[in-house]
Amino acid sequence: MFLGVSSIIEAQEVSGTVTDDSGPLPGVSVIVKGTSTGTTTDFDGNYSVSASSGSTLVFSYVGYDSQEIVVSGNKVNVTMKAGVALDAVVLTGNRAKPRTILDSPVPIDNIGLEEMQKTGQPTVDKMLTYKVPSFNSTTQSISDATAHFDPADLRGLGPSRTLVLVNGKRKNQSALVYINDTPGKGEVGVDLKSIPAAAIERVEVLRDGASAQYGSDAIAGVINMVLKKNVKYTSVNVKSGITTEGDGFNYGIDLNTGLTGENGGYLNITAGYYEQEKTNRPGSPGSDVLFGVAADDPTWGSWLAENPELGMNVGQPELKKLDLFFNAGIPFKNNSGEFYTFGGVTTRQGKSFALYRAPYWVGDPHNLLHEAGTDYQGFQPTFETDVLDNNLTAGVKWKMLNFDVDLSGTYGRNRIDYEVNNTLNIDLGANSPTEFNVGGYTFSNTLANLDFSRSLGQVNIAFGAEVKNENFSARAGDPASYFNPTGNGGAQSFPGLQPSNAVRADRNNYGVYGDLEWEPTEELLIGGAIRYEDFSDFGDNVSWKVSGRYSLGDKGAIRASYSTGFRAPSLHQIYLSNVQTLVSGGSISNQGTFNNVDPIIREDLGVPQLTAETSQNLSAGITYKIKPNLSVSADFYNVKVDDRVLFTGEIGTDGDDSTTNPVEQVLLDNSITTLKFFVNAVNTNTSGVDLVVNYTNIGLGDGMLNATLAANFNETTIEGEIDTPELLAQNGYDIFNRKEQSRITSSRPKSKVLLGLDYDLNKWNFILNNTYFGEVSWQHANNGLNGADLGNGPLPTDDADFDQTFAGKVITDLIIGYEFNQKLSGTISVNNLLDVYPDEIDTKGDFVTDLGGRFRYPWEVNQFGFNGTVINASLAFKF
Repeated sequence: MFLGVSSIIEAQEVSGTVTDDSGPLPGVSVIVKGTSTGTTTDFDGNYSVSASSGSTLVFSYVGYDSQEIVVSGNKVNVTMKAGVALDAVVLTGNRAKPRTILDSPVPIDNIGLEEMQKTGQPTVDKMLTYKVPSFNSTTQSISDATAHFDPADLRGLGPSRTLVLVNGKRKNQSALVYINDTPGKGEVGVDLKSIPAAAIERVEVLRDGASAQYGSDAIAGVINMVLKKNVKYTSVNVKSGITTEGDGFNYGIDLNTGLTGENGGYLNITAGYYEQEKTNRPGSPGSDVLFGVAADDPTWGSWLAENPELGMNVGQPELKKLDLFFNAGIPFKNNSGEFYTFGGVTTRQGKSFALYRAPYWVGDPHNLLHEAGTDYQGFQPTFETDVLDNNLTAGVKWKMLNFDVDLSGTYGRNRIDYEVNNTLNIDLGANSPTEFNVGGYTFSNTLANLDFSRSLGQVNIAFGAEVKNENFSARAGDPASYFNPTGNGGAQSFPGLQPSNAVRADRNNYGVYGDLEWEPTEELLIGGAIRYEDFSDFGDNVSWKVSGRYSLGDKGAIRASYSTGFRAPSLHQIYLSNVQTLVSGGSISNQGTFNNVDPIIREDLGVPQLTAETSQNLSAGITYKIKPNLSVSADFYNVKVDDRVLFTGEIGTDGDDSTTNPVEQVLLDNSITTLKFFVNAVNTNTSGVDLVVNYTNIGLGDGMLNATLAANFNETTIEGEIDTPELLAQNGYDIFNRKEQSRITSSRPKSKVLLGLDYDLNKWNFILNNTYFGEVSWQHANNGLNGADLGNGPLPTDDADFDQTFAGKVITDLIIGYEFNQKLSGTISVNNLLDVYPDEIDTKGDFVTDLGGRFRYPWEVNQFGFNGTVINASLAFKF
């Protein structure tokens, strides 16, 4: 049982060089099998590790077959061969010792930067969408700040339930709550656009509940961004692209370089710039049913004829992004430990567009947005964001009593400032500005982590603690942005945050955990973990996990796990409040969001304090190598989430004019037409299957073909009744109607299948990716069953069906690369080669579905966006 200890006692220094066909290979993991002792190769492929004679060294690196060499002297040189990803060593989910994908008790994807770049996508979130079947992120439109963040989730469980790490340390969440009608509405995620792909060596995706190991948010799984350390070259990548419609032009440049010291120290630096222009794919109704303006209207018919698209801009926003990241480490003398630090800063400016204010909608009597003496054509408000995301981690690793010890501190912040421009505030008359600072949000966290791990032969143990402080603040806008004495809504399209919405809130929590793995035989692994967390604002939680793996030798493994988990309600969800101007129910309305600590919500309406969501996660699967270059993995999962935090639907009047109920009184007192709030009110059940098949190094003509088939099939259902607060239930309110429920159950594809073919022929590389996005469904709030009046008379109640299912579609991407020499290569990619678009919206008589024809393609549910074909080209230099 204590083989690891005896090995250390008899250890000697074993050194050597690791190479591949092109020369020295830096960054290779070298582990003494059965222990936690290990290192990585330096810039020249050299390594040195303490190992006893007769022990086994395991050499592993992403994209290469792992090799096991028995130590018989003090010199071991190795040549690595390209292999399958199942042999890659991963760190995520394995506190005690590194493991390969093959012998891990839980499903993990290990995706190298080259694999991500071969998707042809510009940002990390889009790369993962086209690489990991259970991951989804799509560009949003006409959704205020959400259009600049793009909600992303794993296994359809929402952005809040995926934990994101950088080098194994928790990444801060964004400052934004997705409050518009998009997937992930009411949730908070990590700003994945703030992590540049050029800085990443690989991404590890743990597809299993991991709250017992990592704490809150890890219900759906964990995404760990591993930054580059040692690199062979300084690399520069220049890229540009445009849609076949002639819009959406983009260009970017990134640089990655590094220094490696003779003692194994390293410094890696990444700098990048990216810019994209807008795309526009609106509907063209030629009339405006929202305002009752027909195409042949005697006053506005000529304007409608000239502007059949009603002035809309529906598509991806404009974007400018600048990144600077680093990753550094300095070893102690005699390799007894290491000081490390990493972090980065991203600044991003974006511009999206609100609903066009047609001249019959909003007037401009003082000529603020058009020249005097010219025909007034209306105006297009812009929603502009300035995002700053920065994070920094510093830590020390060393040996103490044969334990590997890691002490670190992390600070992360995401700040977003809003401007609404090319608009006006009607109530200010001729004194109205046309540009408004409407406020903003900031979220930050500060963490300290202390982790211990040790291998004792058959037993691997790990334990540690985390202390965390979180801060959330909301800043009021300029007074002109929210000035609203007559109820016209302040600045058109987005009234500014008011002083009453401003807040500074924080909380503290601490957690302690223990992790144990036991390998009684070479085949059998049994693991367990437990974690206790205590939060200053709502209390404590205990999560636990058990897992097991039965090895099939070098062929594969059978694995299973069961765990409980939790997610603390974000500070944003507790403290967010604002007023939005929306088109709702066929009319313009002011919608108020009240935070969970507001007396109006807690006392007047009886909404309970937010508390943690809890979960139960079951996973079982198999990995198997049919032959050395053909592998398959299949995993079933079931995730139950209780007391899920939701953002209610619009709550307004009950239609009874004879009396005023408590909700209506709140609306009157606050000059709003509807209200919303956050509440723990729903239980969900998600089941699914992940499937991955890799077939590599297939000889085809003079070249080599690699093929990958990956798929995810999932379904989420709502269990039981919506837990409506008593006072609202007594007054007949439905706080989470069919439309809001569909955002949980059907706004993301229930199936996604990826088929990738990668063919190398001399200096050429040909990639053909086909991605099937399954159907999504949009559900009407009541489907006409109540004959709701949407501003154009009551809807029919007989056989009314306003729901729509948007069919599954296949997106084909073609990427062609050519290596001019070892230092220069070029790539041309055609994303969405066949110019596939989602099904168009069929209103079925309900003009709210497409806002009177303004939207041609689905916007409240989204499969893959609607930009059409995009052609990109890039050049990569190494020196």
